[in-house]
Amino acid sequence: MEVNGYKIEPGVKLRDANLEGANLEGADLLGADLTLANLEGANLEGADLLGADLLGAKLEGANLEGADLTVANLSHADLTGADLTGADLTRAKLEGVNLADAKLEYADLTDANLTVANLEGANLTGAHLSDANLWFANLTAAKLEGANLFCANLWGANLSGANLVGAKLEYANLTDANLTDANLTHEKLTGANLKNASLVRANLSGANLSGADLTVVLLLGASLSGANLSGANLSGTNLSGANLSGANLSGANLMGVLLLGADLTAANLTAANLTAANLTAANLTAAKLVGANLEGANLEGANLEGANLTGARKPDGTIHD
Repeated sequence: MEVNGYKIEPGVKLRDANLEGANLEGADLLGADLTLANLEGANLEGADLLGADLLGAKLEGANLEGADLTVANLSHADLTGADLTGADLTRAKLEGVNLADAKLEYADLTDANLTVANLEGANLTGAHLSDANLWFANLTAAKLEGANLFCANLWGANLSGANLVGAKLEYANLTDANLTDANLTHEKLTGANLKNASLVRANLSGANLSGADLTVVLLLGASLSGANLSGANLSGTNLSGANLSGANLSGANLMGVLLLGADLTAANLTAANLTAANLTAANLTAAKLVGANLEGANLEGANLEGANLTGARKPDGTIHD
């Protein structure tokens, strides 16, 4: 196969080659050297690029739908607006890659290295990202509905405004991540590490955060209505103005938490640790505080109408009847 004067075959050396707009549909480029090649707008649909070297390549607007890029090197390549729908990028090297506005629906990025990658506005609906390294990646406004991020490393990643509805984030590392205004409705975050993350105004309604590490997290104005936070560690977290109505916080660690003006209507706080928590003006109407520890807590202006405080330790250290 010959395209633009270049012989297309496995292992071919095409460093710095100009293949802009070339039709390489189904091409066999297994192990090819395409370092710094210009493939802007090229058609590589279904191409075999397993183990290919595309370091720094120009692939803006390229069609890589269904392509095999397993263990390929795409570090620092420009894939802005590229179509990678259903592509196989298992264990691919994608450090510093530009995938802004790219289409990655149902792509397989299992164990891929996306360190400091730019995925702003990318469509990752249904993508497989389990065990992927997304350390400090930019996922601003990305579409991640139904994506599999099980055990993914998202340390310091920017997910502000991202849509994560139905995504799987169990045991994911989201330390220092920015999830401001993110949509995490009914999200599975069991055992996730969210330490020092920003979840300001995030929607976590109905999310499962049981056993998650939420220490020193910013949850100002976040919606956690009906969320499962049983056994979660929220010590030092700021939940001022958050909606926790109907949330399950049984056995949760809320030591020193800021809950100023928070809505905890009908929340389950059975055996929760609220030592030194600030609940000023919080709404605890019909909340369950059976056996909870409120020693040293600030309940000034809090509404405890209909709350069940049986066996709870009051702010002064005495046990409620």
